[in-house]
Amino acid sequence: MRVLITGSSGQIGTNLALRCIDAGRRVFGIDCRANPWTDAFEYALCDLGEIDAEKASPQYFGHRAWPRPDVVVHLAAHAKVHDLVQEPRRAHANTAITQNVLEHCRRLQVPIVYASSREVYGNVVRATAKEGDAAISDAASAYAASKIASEAMIHAYARCYGLAYLVFRLSNVYGRYDNDLQRMQRVVPLFIDRIGDDAPVTVFGADKLLDFTYIDDCVDGLMGGIERLVDGRVRNRTFNIAYGEGHSLLELADCVGEALGRTPRVTILPSRTGEVTRYVADLEQARELLDFSPKVALREGIRRAAAWGDEWARRRSPVGRAAGAS
Repeated sequence: MRVLITGSSGQIGTNLALRCIDAGRRVFGIDCRANPWTDAFEYALCDLGEIDAEKASPQYFGHRAWPRPDVVVHLAAHAKVHDLVQEPRRAHANTAITQNVLEHCRRLQVPIVYASSREVYGNVVRATAKEGDAAISDAASAYAASKIASEAMIHAYARCYGLAYLVFRLSNVYGRYDNDLQRMQRVVPLFIDRIGDDAPVTVFGADKLLDFTYIDDCVDGLMGGIERLVDGRVRNRTFNIAYGEGHSLLELADCVGEALGRTPRVTILPSRTGEVTRYVADLEQARELLDFSPKVALREGIRRAAAWGDEWARRRSPVGRAAGAS
């Protein structure tokens, strides 16, 4: 199987690409930045919001020499809800990127796997959010709107052109290959970095309840969908991928402190504009159709994430590199 991954230099893209390679798949990647984690797969530098998919040849989508993929996994997007509240034009770019990817898939008649977000549900007042619960009126931010719009475009391509798809609504994915804080400050690696340095952390919303997903569980779900979409067992469905439990950011800070042997110093401020304050995923459909069964609870996931960060820092330090070369 040949897998084309957009956003291949990000956390999820890198982990998914390496898992695909381990499973004997051939991987090609596209991203607007170089991969800082690995050189284990081919990728091209390309801004998918700038290309003209209608004029590009069917073979060209990052690199002319690449063969036709069997599936496109579309992860590329401008993320971070609050950042896009401040710069909503980047949310508009997300829909343009998705349309370009869809047009490529249409011309090749290649199925697409799309990474959407739990943000499409808005603030969930129900115990858990089922896939049918999302509505346009629930969009609390420009980022959420861009994800809803992209899902709508995927549905339109399926109806008009017979394009097969799976949509995955992901939730607070964390773990390996996510500590590039100069590029993007995600809450888990940010807390690990700051609490590890005995620096204070800020919690935006003491009552905020979110569903954190360890990267291996996320990739398990994506791999299950990719395999079933390509072989025709499952198509044109939407799935929640998460752990299925809600945790506050104060709990998260406590888990990080426990993993690092530190006492967190926490400042509590109100939630910021556009941020969802409650979400717990209903996983029934993913369990039934993908055999999805998340295994890594938050406390264990944070322990693994912190241990990986320590190991990565050791390997990247001059002493660590010298030891590795001897």
